[in-house]
Amino acid sequence: MIETLGPMQSITIPLPDLVATRTLGHALGRSLPPGTIVLLSGDLGAGKTSLVQGIGEGLGITEPITSPTFALIQEYLEGTMPLYHLDLYRLEPADVAGLFIEQYWEGIECPLGIVAIEWAERMPHRPDAYLQIALTMTAGDRRSATLTWIGDAPSPLPEVQQAIAQSPLVP
Repeated sequence: MIETLGPMQSITIPLPDLVATRTLGHALGRSLPPGTIVLLSGDLGAGKTSLVQGIGEGLGITEPITSPTFALIQEYLEGTMPLYHLDLYRLEPADVAGLFIEQYWEGIECPLGIVAIEWAERMPHRPDAYLQIALTMTAGDRRSATLTWIGDAPSPLPEVQQAIAQSPLVP
């Protein structure tokens, strides 16, 4: 169920294992519109890259999706729309500003797609509208994902919730 908090909408989903995390990502890849920015937060090992791998699968991307910790940015252009995967773990906010990551969601220099940013808390500023996904370890391999739409643009959460309902591995 979507909880509305003023201009924000939120869903919390229990994830029993990494398979469910990837399945959630797959549902996101099938349901998010081009131009969606996904800001990911969570401790090391919380499943951020696994979630992005699932997004890629949902977009029909067949090449392996790996963590761009050292490359910083990986571009996957072969699916139904591009997936831009960024990992800011090794950067300070001043370094992030020099990357001009806005080009990935402005649609001017790069075709619009889904922009997934790991360690987004290192961004010096946030876009006007985005999907915040906080992955939290609960017990053992169990996690929870809290998806929060922030901004005035129309929320994709109803479509996401419908795609999740059609995914058998996400409770």
